[in-house]
Amino acid sequence: MALQRHILRLPLNIMCSRSSSTSAPSTSAAQTPRLPRLPVPDLRKTLDKYLTSIEPFLRDSEKTSQEFTAAYQLRKKWADDFYCGIGSVLQERLVALDRESPNNWLDDNFWIKKAYHEWRAPLLVNSNWWLAFSDDEFIPRQFRESYYPEKGMAGATVWQLRRSAWLIHRTLEFKDRLGTQELHPETTRTGIWLRDSTSKMFNIARIPRHHCDTLSAPPPNPHSLAARSLLVMFQDFCYAIPVYSPSGELASPRDIYRRLRNVVADVGARLNAHERPFPIGILSADDRDVWTKNLQHLLSLSPANKTSHEALVTSVMALSLESPGDLRSVTHTLDTHLHLIRGNSDNVSNRFFDKPYTILVDPFARAGATGEHSPCDALVPSIVAEYSIVEAVEESAFPSAEMEEISAVAGGEDGFTRIDWIADDRLWKECDAARGRALAIIEDSDDSVMWFDAYGTDWIKGVAKFSPDAYVQMALQLAWYRSRGEFTATYETVLTRMFKRGRTETLRTFSNDSRAWVLSMVGDPRQADANTQYSLLTKAITTHAQLTREAATGRGIDRHLLGLRLMLKPEDPSPSLFSDSLFLKSQEWKLSTSGLSAGHWFKGTGFGTLFEDGYGINYLAAPELIKFGIESKLSCPQTSTAGFKKAITKALEDMRNICIFRQTIDETTPLRSHL
Repeated sequence: MALQRHILRLPLNIMCSRSSSTSAPSTSAAQTPRLPRLPVPDLRKTLDKYLTSIEPFLRDSEKTSQEFTAAYQLRKKWADDFYCGIGSVLQERLVALDRESPNNWLDDNFWIKKAYHEWRAPLLVNSNWWLAFSDDEFIPRQFRESYYPEKGMAGATVWQLRRSAWLIHRTLEFKDRLGTQELHPETTRTGIWLRDSTSKMFNIARIPRHHCDTLSAPPPNPHSLAARSLLVMFQDFCYAIPVYSPSGELASPRDIYRRLRNVVADVGARLNAHERPFPIGILSADDRDVWTKNLQHLLSLSPANKTSHEALVTSVMALSLESPGDLRSVTHTLDTHLHLIRGNSDNVSNRFFDKPYTILVDPFARAGATGEHSPCDALVPSIVAEYSIVEAVEESAFPSAEMEEISAVAGGEDGFTRIDWIADDRLWKECDAARGRALAIIEDSDDSVMWFDAYGTDWIKGVAKFSPDAYVQMALQLAWYRSRGEFTATYETVLTRMFKRGRTETLRTFSNDSRAWVLSMVGDPRQADANTQYSLLTKAITTHAQLTREAATGRGIDRHLLGLRLMLKPEDPSPSLFSDSLFLKSQEWKLSTSGLSAGHWFKGTGFGTLFEDGYGINYLAAPELIKFGIESKLSCPQTSTAGFKKAITKALEDMRNICIFRQTIDETTPLRSHL
């Protein structure tokens, strides 16, 4: 199995906080803190932690205590041999590489390549994240529930364009305020990290290459028209509209709105003339090597295609205006909204999957965002997204209906630029084939949102006295075991943002203590009463909190083990530690999870499962409810998103019961003693 299959694609991790306006500070070198370098962990400690992490797997596979001891001692011998032999050589090489790296040994040399760019699967569902925004309650209800297209606008609606313009303006306003340090100044470590990370969201794109993709460089001239423009996709046509002036001033929502109206009017005219758009978006949804081949052929057909592709890559960000699709029913659910953002059969070709950040808005002004994951962790665009939606659309920012005019202005600072393509029969056939493969991915994606509203973080912290994140992780462990009858390696994302150019580390949720607690919940109730279950749960959560601290502070093991493996040379002996089947099994993240924030402004999120028989799960834990986004594959008989939702609900209910039971015991014990 290829190495990148054992390196989890980073799932969506949202830890948003509202930002208030502050005056731009005066900074100096003395005032600006410096983020420490990501350390190369101690080799012996990593090996010891690794041995501890595989113990629960051995306890499941070995029938007797003697068999467990023998199997464990064999792994310990392999670890000791590694430490005394080739492992120490690899550690020295890694330390030397770190000394030569400007930021850190991981991000400068390995991470994007191994975690993302070598992976050849389509970005659709498999890699790109999706995020559904809450509805804007200030938009008149009738326009959110009924379809009111305007003549000559190719199915677009006024409020669709207004909310689009508002979200684009707010997004770029956040970008600019970070740049001037009006928000999150670099006098704080958060400011340093957020400003650096956010800069990777804009004006770039992922570029397909055979075997390993790359990221485009920022445009050499940030004041060029292409670098100041927004990519707009509507009905599979591509356009660019300026959102900054030549001097760098951000366009107003009204100006962005007017330019969007001109775009949709032009699309309407082209459709009336029976012009067929070349669906570049569907090609970007394909297998990365296939997309590479098709893009190279497209670029070879005409210099105009190179200019068009460069316009897509260089654009500040992207906006996908969704078309009406099938409007026989305008009713919608949380899941249909989420699927709209993820990509469905109607709109999958109306987005460019290589862009790090795309806002999507449908004719009912429902909105969300999606993006290519490799430039920055999804925490970053989620913070930007929250800023864009925390303030409702101001109707006064736009002209009244009777004052709105459509004038198809092409070119110039107040117009639009068509992004067209010259394609041959081969590429049109490739589009049809790519669409078929994309629809197969979508149709197999069992993606759903669950809002658990029996209790939330207030109860978990206030009554149960537990960490909400660890508590939910234990619920997922119990839900998995009850639905599968076995345990699995579990991944949780932990950010290492306290370090310079830090990204993430793996938290291995499946541990000796989580295993013991789960077994107490599914075994003979006469063998484990509620008091015992509560004690085991407490221990499991304590262990999880310790693993979280270690991962966040650069003392995790999975990135270190990856670095050591990559330091091997062809002439080096093959370590038994790495060839052990259990080494690989402990990284088969069939339960891929991400703990999220309250997510007040989001309906739900999603990312695809890494393994065909697993789940991709994220959760937004709020004071009174917990939102779960769950993705699995319909083609797998072992998984069911609906079934797993029920298993999570049952786990959370049972956990509440044992916590309440323990609380009752604690409250009555002093009285019993007194009597």
